[in-house]
Amino acid sequence: MANKGLSKRQKLTFRSEPSQRALKPRNPLVVPARLRVAGPHKKSTSAKRQQERLALLNALFKRPEDE
Repeated sequence: MANKGLSKRQKLTFRSEPSQRALKPRNPLVVPARLRVAGPHKKSTSAKRQQERLALLNALFKRPEDE
C-alpha cells in the first residue's frame, strides 16, 4: 500500500541520504555528446542546384512592377 501513488512503470528507489542520487550506472557517452557543439551543415548538391534554378526562374520571369 505504500506505493499506491506510483504508476506501474515507476520503480521505488531507496536512497541512503536525501541529497544523494539513486545508484544507477551512467552512460559515459552522454556527457561528451551533450557538450559537443554542432557546426554549420553544408547544403547538399541538389539543394544548391534547386536554389540556383529558382533564382534563374525568378530572374527570367520577373515582373516590371517588382523593380
